[in-house]
Amino acid sequence: MSSVEAETKPKADRLRPVLGLVAWILLTLTIGMIGGRATAAGIPDWYDKLNRPSLTPPDSVFGPVWTVLYLMMAVAIWLVWLRQGDSRAGRSAATAYMVQLFLNGLWSVVFFGSQSPAGGMLVILLLWFAILWTLVVFWKQRLVSGVLLIPYLAWVSFAAVLNYQVWVLNP
Repeated sequence: MSSVEAETKPKADRLRPVLGLVAWILLTLTIGMIGGRATAAGIPDWYDKLNRPSLTPPDSVFGPVWTVLYLMMAVAIWLVWLRQGDSRAGRSAATAYMVQLFLNGLWSVVFFGSQSPAGGMLVILLLWFAILWTLVVFWKQRLVSGVLLIPYLAWVSFAAVLNYQVWVLNP
């Protein structure tokens, strides 16, 4: 697009990509904050008293890692949204994204909020498959978006191992 075309384009059309990115980031971080509240409430009264596996990272690692992952997730869906918009492929990608995002928030509520490693294990397995589904959908529609979800899938795989070990160590 030439600079003349950009200048004649309505301002709303020029702002759409930026507003879309902001919206996806806010949505994703909001779900992260909901999960974070459930997590924070469960740590001092319950989680700190559990037997935890030796490979559990310090609590201070989780916040920064999740923040980066949430931002990567938001950029991934935004890039697909830019390319696909409200097309059938775009709606398919958004559906996959919303399912995994819901399960992401649900895991913290079940594991920490309900203090249920067994329930958390069920949710994290569903989450893992939902992330894989989203990654494949994104990969087909915009390669970089699929690649951006690989660290997320890896981290949730590690979290699933931790969840399982907490479940086993605390019958």
